[in-house]
Amino acid sequence: MTKSGLIEAVAECTPHISKKDTEIVVNTIFESMAQALKVGERIEIRGFGSFQVKVREAREGRNPKTGEPVHISAKRTPFFKVGKELKEMVDGIAPERVASNSGNNESS
Repeated sequence: MTKSGLIEAVAECTPHISKKDTEIVVNTIFESMAQALKVGERIEIRGFGSFQVKVREAREGRNPKTGEPVHISAKRTPFFKVGKELKEMVDGIAPERVASNSGNNESS
């Protein structure tokens, strides 16, 4: 799903709100989340998961083309940890899809 697909889905669930207002709400949510991560805050959405910033320390790596050592600077990167409910929901859907796809292949 893309951001525009998400906006469409939310707009369909909320017909009393214009699509333009729905887009503003979705953009505001993402901007707020990005700003929170930028200042080092942790975001927790119960039943979905949590976002936090992890620090990757500076290290020495290698240029894969030449094999020469290269210094890699420290960096902060966003990290998502899936929540239990979302994990169980996705896990519950996957076997059904696999079973329905394998059934279609056998009849061909």
